[in-house]
Amino acid sequence: MPGCELDLALTRDGGLTHVLDKGLGPRAWEDLLETAGEHIDIVKLGWGTAYVTSNLTRKLDVLRGKRVVIGGTFFEVVYVRGKLDEYKQWLSKLGLTHVEVSDGTVQIPRERKLELIADFARDFTVLSEVGSKDSEVVYAPYEWVEWIREEKDAGAWKVITEAREGGTAGIFRPDGDMRTGLIAEIEHAIDFHDLVWEAPTRKSQAWFVKHFGPEVNLGNIPPEEVIPLETLRLGLRGDTLKEVLIGNGQPSAAS
Repeated sequence: MPGCELDLALTRDGGLTHVLDKGLGPRAWEDLLETAGEHIDIVKLGWGTAYVTSNLTRKLDVLRGKRVVIGGTFFEVVYVRGKLDEYKQWLSKLGLTHVEVSDGTVQIPRERKLELIADFARDFTVLSEVGSKDSEVVYAPYEWVEWIREEKDAGAWKVITEAREGGTAGIFRPDGDMRTGLIAEIEHAIDFHDLVWEAPTRKSQAWFVKHFGPEVNLGNIPPEEVIPLETLRLGLRGDTLKEVLIGNGQPSAAS
């Protein structure tokens, strides 16, 4: 185990951790990667932060080797401005291989969104996102399931379930409570490996790990929560110790 000579034989397979970056600098990322890099699978440069980051190239040099994606809100801006071809060129110039396609703020006709996913999937690995950023907009569970399936079929590698960075929309209610009924409907219809559940709060992270197990893909994780999340996945925190270790047949200290 990294940084520890005590071998508890704690391992897990799979489970992507998708980190939301709201403007960290290169040196902050150097520190984070040194301590938590092996637990970070995807880095999302939130909404349009990449566009206003003056040292973006230096930052991306530090993140080289990680899957880096620019937030879907910026994709929506590019769509509205009619700059999709220029966006592709910019991503390629930056050396980015992943792209997020979303319609959480701007309404994109359904067929058009699927066309865009298929188009970008020819040159990039696509993460699409389902759900609205408007907490007052509530879609029926069957719509979520149908849209997720369509976007996977169109070429999305993973489909992200919207929650915003605060957990107040999409699969969450405005007060922060999770829409567990909606999640159950999606769970019964979609392979959870195809999804990235946005879970920006510790409470929601613990719930997903207890419900799906350590291999669940979780997104919009704050940088400072990467290591705490990994302890949740491994059962090294009280929130998930019983479910992950004892519940999976691991011996307890008293056995």
